[in-house]
Formats: sequence, C-alpha cells, structure tokens
Amino acid sequence: MNITIFVHSLLSDWNHGNAHFLRGIAGELIARGHTLRVYEPVDAWSVRNLIADHGERALEGMRAVYPALQSIRYDPERFDLDEALDTADLAIVHEWNTHDLVRRIGRHHRGCGDYALLFHDTHHRSVSAPHEMAAYDLADYDGVLAFGEVIRQRYLQYGWAARAWTWHEAADTRIFTPAPGGGDATAGTRDGDLIWIGNWGDGERSAELRAFLVEPVRRLGVRAVVHGVRYPVPALEELRRAGMCYAGWLPNYRVPEAFARYRVTLHVPRRPYVEALPGIPTIRPFEALACGIPLVSAPWDDVEGLFRPGVDYLVARNGAEMVRYLRDVLNDPDLARGLAAHGRETILARHTCSHRVDELLAITASLRADAAPVSSEPPAARVLTT
Repeated sequence: MNITIFVHSLLSDWNHGNAHFLRGIAGELIARGHTLRVYEPVDAWSVRNLIADHGERALEGMRAVYPALQSIRYDPERFDLDEALDTADLAIVHEWNTHDLVRRIGRHHRGCGDYALLFHDTHHRSVSAPHEMAAYDLADYDGVLAFGEVIRQRYLQYGWAARAWTWHEAADTRIFTPAPGGGDATAGTRDGDLIWIGNWGDGERSAELRAFLVEPVRRLGVRAVVHGVRYPVPALEELRRAGMCYAGWLPNYRVPEAFARYRVTLHVPRRPYVEALPGIPTIRPFEALACGIPLVSAPWDDVEGLFRPGVDYLVARNGAEMVRYLRDVLNDPDLARGLAAHGRETILARHTCSHRVDELLAITASLRADAAPVSSEPPAARVLTT
C-alpha cells in the first residue's frame, strides 16, 4: 500500500512528543513493505528550535538511528498536493498541520482522490482550545484517529467529523527496550536514583511537578536528573534547590540508555489530561514501561483499562504517597523488578507500534469495504462479518 503522512516534523522531537509515535508507526509500516512518503514543512518550529539550541548536527543522530525514515520538507507556498498524493492509497494528516493545509487536502480528496483520508488528533486542544479544533475543515475526510476515547466522542458530539476511531499511542519497541541493567534496581553502577524526562512547558503542570517531583526528591535526598526543554529560570532554580541536576534536551532515541542508568522514573501528566481527558496517558508511560524501568505515576484515570495500576506501575495520590512509593521502589529490589517486568509485559502484549499498525490497517480495510461497489449476489451467498 502507498501511504502518505503529513506531519509537523519527523526530524525533530524538540518539544514535539508526537514525533515519537509517528516515527514508530512509520518504521513499522516500512518494515511491513508499505511504501511511505512523509511530508513536513521546511520551516517547522520544532526543527528551528532544535537547530538554534544544538546546531544542524542534532538532526544527524535521528537519521543514523532511523535510516529508513525520510521526510520530504516542503515550502507551504509552493506545495503541490497532486504530486504528493498521486499514488496514495491512504493519507494521514496530523493535527499539528495548518488549518489551510488540512482544508486543501480535504478538497483534493473530494475532487480527485480515490485514497482513504484520515485526520490524526494527539493533543488536548479538543478540550483546552475547542475553537481551534472546530476550525479544522474535515468535511471531506473519511474519519478521525483520536488518541483516546474521550476525544473520539468529542468529534462525534460536536459534529467535527462523521466517523472517528480510538487509536492510542504506543511504544516503538524497536527502539524502546531494556538496555543492559535496565529495570533491575540492584544491577550495575548507576548515575543516580531517579530520572524524569519531560518539558516544564506553559504552566499546565507546574504545581504538579512541584508536588510529585521536586518536593519528593528534596525530601528523600535522592540523586535525580531531569531532561527536557522550556524550563524557565525560576523552575531551574527550584530544581537546583532540591538538589536535582537539569540536563536539558535528550533525543528521544537515547531515552532507553538513559533509563538504564537510573533506578526509577515518574509520570506527571498535564492537567488537561487529568481533569478533562481521562484514559489518555500520553506517550511517556508507554516508552518507560517498554524500557523496563519501574514507574511511579501521579494520578490519572485509566478508564480505558490500558494498564494494570498497582501491577504495571504505582499510582501516588499525593506528594506524601509519592515519597513513600519512591522509597519503596528504591529499597525493595523485588518490588522494582516486579514492576519493571509486569509493565513491559503489558506493553508487549497490547501497546506496541505493531499493534497500532494492525489497528490502522483494519480501519483502512473497513473504509475500502464501505467504498466497494454493492455486490449483485443474492443475500444467501454473501458472507457478513462484524
């Protein structure tokens, strides 16, 4: 199958977590023999910021780790959709594309496309900025891939799309796998005790980071490192006072080796996911569990039953529980090993990019079946499936 995907960026994961899952899906599709074209704008802000911080060489690592993944960087002012979609059987348009491009692709599909066309939503804007999502013209799309059931329901409830499917993110287990010593709290020499990877961001979880990360580390006095971008000076000062090391941007493909040098990690979800989008953990827990590192999470409601809370990871209801659970994991090797093993077991059974490609291909097949000419055979000769 010929597949075309329009993304913000495949090259850069600087403040762009969507690149994680998209790289995994792209790699899985290529490994299965599909022909893939990935388009990203030449002026993508994630690439610009990455180069500004770390230079052009920062892009070389991604290309070395993912040699099969190539993106076509286009000028939005001179983008030829006829050429981009000339052989497509399936096109996926990620929601970090412009409203204008989303509309243009829809018009192309209506006018001359015999391909399936899907919109891919992996953000909380359907709740936090619904006016932005309502402005996307999806009238000519075949449906929406939503990374949580609650988002799928919003598309249908507000009439933004006629059809939508829940398509959770997942771990790229070609990359995210235990490095030597990972997941064993007693193994090898460690750089420290706790690692947290994430961006401070724009105030969506500042209080939560203080309660579930900074203060527990300060109280326990453990050796901790933080990776991420967009940390304001006051936040960096808070980390310093708590005795934490801030180590800046970490390429996502280097996360498994970083996890292997520490004994436990945390998940601190952003406020919109906790308050309005239950069931959506975002990509970080999938990747951590795939790497076999014990995980302790701040509260989020796993209403879709993705994991086994208390078995795959621990859930701390408040800062005091976070302190207790971190102490338990760091001092109980059997507990640490059990969490690591069970968490990875669940990922491999249900939440890999291979699983998600299976789901995507099933959705595509259903769209093709809907579009096929009605059979002239009598009803008794037709086989119905559900």
